[in-house]
Amino acid sequence: MKELIRRYKFALLLVLIDLGIIAIYPSIGQRSFEITWSSTIEMLSVLPPIFILLGLLDVWIERETMIKLMGEKSGFLGIALAFLLGSAAAGPLYAAFPLAGVLLKKGCKFSNVLIFIGAWSTTKIPMLLFEATAMGWRFMALRFIIDIPGIALIAYITERLLNEQEKQHIYDNAVALK
Repeated sequence: MKELIRRYKFALLLVLIDLGIIAIYPSIGQRSFEITWSSTIEMLSVLPPIFILLGLLDVWIERETMIKLMGEKSGFLGIALAFLLGSAAAGPLYAAFPLAGVLLKKGCKFSNVLIFIGAWSTTKIPMLLFEATAMGWRFMALRFIIDIPGIALIAYITERLLNEQEKQHIYDNAVALK
Protein backbone atom coordinates (compact mmCIF):
# COMPACT_ATOMS: atom_id res chain seq x y z
CA MET A 1 0.00 0.00 0.00
CA LYS A 2 2.85 2.38 0.88
CA GLU A 3 4.46 1.68 -2.49
CA LEU A 4 1.19 2.47 -4.26
CA ILE A 5 0.83 5.78 -2.39
CA ARG A 6 4.48 6.67 -3.06
CA ARG A 7 4.09 5.85 -6.75
CA TYR A 8 0.98 8.00 -7.20
CA LYS A 9 1.79 10.73 -4.70
CA PHE A 10 1.52 13.55 -7.26
CA ALA A 11 -1.85 12.37 -8.57
CA LEU A 12 -3.13 12.01 -4.99
CA LEU A 13 -1.77 15.47 -4.16
CA LEU A 14 -3.66 16.94 -7.12
CA VAL A 15 -6.89 15.26 -5.97
CA LEU A 16 -6.39 16.68 -2.47
CA ILE A 17 -5.73 20.16 -3.89
CA ASP A 18 -8.87 19.86 -6.06
CA LEU A 19 -10.91 18.83 -3.01
CA GLY A 20 -9.47 21.73 -1.01
CA ILE A 21 -10.37 24.19 -3.76
CA ILE A 22 -13.88 22.70 -3.97
CA ALA A 23 -14.28 23.22 -0.20
CA ILE A 24 -13.07 26.85 -0.29
CA TYR A 25 -14.28 28.00 -3.74
CA PRO A 26 -16.96 25.57 -4.94
CA SER A 27 -17.45 26.98 -8.44
CA ILE A 28 -13.72 27.22 -9.17
CA GLY A 29 -13.11 23.82 -7.60
CA GLN A 30 -15.85 22.21 -9.66
CA ARG A 31 -14.38 23.68 -12.87
CA SER A 32 -10.90 22.53 -11.82
CA PHE A 33 -12.19 19.02 -11.20
CA GLU A 34 -13.98 18.99 -14.59
CA ILE A 35 -10.77 20.03 -16.37
CA THR A 36 -8.75 17.41 -14.48
CA TRP A 37 -11.30 14.70 -15.32
CA SER A 38 -11.45 15.74 -18.98
CA SER A 39 -7.65 15.69 -19.28
CA THR A 40 -7.49 12.27 -17.62
CA ILE A 41 -10.08 10.82 -20.02
CA GLU A 42 -8.25 12.32 -23.01
CA MET A 43 -4.95 10.85 -21.86
CA LEU A 44 -6.50 7.43 -21.25
CA SER A 45 -7.95 7.44 -24.77
CA VAL A 46 -4.58 8.27 -26.37
CA LEU A 47 -2.20 6.04 -24.44
CA PRO A 48 -3.55 2.52 -25.16
CA PRO A 49 -3.04 2.75 -28.96
CA ILE A 50 0.40 4.25 -28.36
CA PHE A 51 1.37 1.36 -26.10
CA ILE A 52 0.09 -1.18 -28.63
CA LEU A 53 2.24 0.46 -31.32
CA LEU A 54 5.20 0.49 -28.93
CA GLY A 55 4.80 -3.22 -28.31
CA LEU A 56 4.70 -3.90 -32.04
CA LEU A 57 7.74 -1.69 -32.63
CA ASP A 58 9.60 -3.47 -29.86
CA VAL A 59 8.84 -6.91 -31.29
CA TRP A 60 8.96 -6.28 -35.05
CA ILE A 61 12.08 -4.14 -35.37
CA GLU A 62 15.33 -5.79 -34.37
CA ARG A 63 17.78 -3.85 -32.23
CA GLU A 64 20.52 -4.30 -34.83
CA THR A 65 18.31 -2.78 -37.53
CA MET A 66 17.52 0.22 -35.35
CA ILE A 67 21.20 0.70 -34.51
CA LYS A 68 22.04 0.62 -38.23
CA LEU A 69 19.29 3.12 -39.09
CA MET A 70 19.46 5.50 -36.12
CA GLY A 71 22.46 4.44 -34.02
CA GLU A 72 25.79 6.14 -33.32
CA LYS A 73 27.11 5.70 -36.87
CA SER A 74 23.86 6.38 -38.72
CA GLY A 75 24.90 9.89 -39.78
CA PHE A 76 22.48 11.89 -41.91
CA LEU A 77 20.16 8.88 -42.38
CA GLY A 78 19.52 8.70 -38.62
CA ILE A 79 18.85 12.44 -38.41
CA ALA A 80 16.49 12.36 -41.40
CA LEU A 81 14.65 9.31 -40.05
CA ALA A 82 14.28 10.95 -36.62
CA PHE A 83 12.80 14.06 -38.28
CA LEU A 84 10.50 11.95 -40.44
CA LEU A 85 9.23 9.81 -37.54
CA GLY A 86 8.61 12.87 -35.37
CA SER A 87 6.94 14.87 -38.14
CA ALA A 88 4.66 12.03 -39.23
CA ALA A 89 3.48 11.40 -35.68
CA ALA A 90 0.04 12.21 -34.40
CA GLY A 91 -1.05 12.83 -30.87
CA PRO A 92 0.02 14.95 -27.93
CA LEU A 93 3.65 15.39 -26.95
CA TYR A 94 3.35 13.17 -23.87
CA ALA A 95 2.81 10.25 -26.25
CA ALA A 96 6.29 10.81 -27.72
CA PHE A 97 8.15 9.99 -24.52
CA PRO A 98 7.27 6.27 -24.31
CA LEU A 99 8.30 5.95 -27.96
CA ALA A 100 11.53 7.81 -27.21
CA GLY A 101 12.17 5.28 -24.44
CA VAL A 102 11.78 2.41 -26.90
CA LEU A 103 14.12 4.15 -29.35
CA LEU A 104 16.74 4.48 -26.61
CA LYS A 105 16.21 0.84 -25.63
CA LYS A 106 16.74 -0.18 -29.26
CA GLY A 107 20.11 1.63 -29.39
CA CYS A 108 19.29 4.89 -31.17
CA LYS A 109 21.80 7.69 -30.88
CA PHE A 110 20.81 10.08 -28.10
CA SER A 111 20.77 13.15 -30.35
CA ASN A 112 18.50 11.32 -32.83
CA VAL A 113 16.01 10.65 -30.04
CA LEU A 114 16.14 14.34 -29.08
CA ILE A 115 15.56 15.26 -32.74
CA PHE A 116 12.58 12.89 -32.81
CA ILE A 117 11.05 14.59 -29.74
CA GLY A 118 11.78 18.05 -31.16
CA ALA A 119 10.21 17.16 -34.51
CA TRP A 120 7.17 15.68 -32.76
CA SER A 121 6.67 18.89 -30.81
CA THR A 122 7.20 21.42 -33.63
CA THR A 123 7.06 19.93 -37.13
CA LYS A 124 4.11 17.52 -37.13
CA ILE A 125 2.55 17.45 -40.58
CA PRO A 126 -1.06 17.96 -39.40
CA MET A 127 0.06 20.94 -37.34
CA LEU A 128 1.94 22.41 -40.30
CA LEU A 129 -1.13 22.11 -42.52
CA PHE A 130 -3.32 23.77 -39.92
CA GLU A 131 -0.75 26.50 -39.46
CA ALA A 132 -0.56 27.09 -43.22
CA THR A 133 -4.31 27.60 -43.43
CA ALA A 134 -4.50 29.75 -40.30
CA MET A 135 -1.30 31.81 -40.63
CA GLY A 136 -0.41 31.42 -44.29
CA TRP A 137 2.02 29.25 -46.24
CA ARG A 138 4.82 31.81 -46.04
CA PHE A 139 4.75 31.92 -42.23
CA MET A 140 4.54 28.13 -42.01
CA ALA A 141 7.46 27.64 -44.40
CA LEU A 142 9.62 30.22 -42.61
CA ARG A 143 8.94 28.68 -39.19
CA PHE A 144 9.60 25.20 -40.56
CA ILE A 145 12.90 26.29 -42.12
CA ILE A 146 13.98 27.87 -38.83
CA ASP A 147 12.82 24.89 -36.74
CA ILE A 148 14.80 22.21 -38.57
CA PRO A 149 18.30 23.55 -37.84
CA GLY A 150 17.11 24.74 -34.42
CA ILE A 151 16.02 21.25 -33.42
CA ALA A 152 19.24 19.70 -34.71
CA LEU A 153 21.35 22.32 -32.94
CA ILE A 154 19.54 21.84 -29.63
CA ALA A 155 19.93 18.05 -29.90
CA TYR A 156 23.63 18.35 -30.76
CA ILE A 157 24.34 20.81 -27.92
CA THR A 158 22.37 18.74 -25.40
CA GLU A 159 24.23 15.58 -26.35
CA ARG A 160 27.58 17.37 -26.04
CA LEU A 161 26.70 18.85 -22.65
CA LEU A 162 25.92 15.43 -21.17
CA ASN A 163 28.87 13.30 -20.20
CA GLU A 164 28.99 9.59 -21.01
CA GLN A 165 27.93 8.61 -17.50
CA GLU A 166 24.78 10.79 -17.70
CA LYS A 167 23.88 9.42 -21.13
CA GLN A 168 24.45 5.87 -19.93
CA HIS A 169 22.14 6.54 -16.98
CA ILE A 170 19.40 7.66 -19.42
CA TYR A 171 19.93 4.55 -21.59
CA ASP A 172 19.86 2.31 -18.50
CA ASN A 173 16.57 3.85 -17.36
CA ALA A 174 15.07 3.26 -20.81
CA VAL A 175 16.15 -0.40 -20.75
CA ALA A 176 14.79 -0.83 -17.21
CA LEU A 177 11.30 0.26 -18.35
CA LYS A 178 9.36 -2.81 -19.35
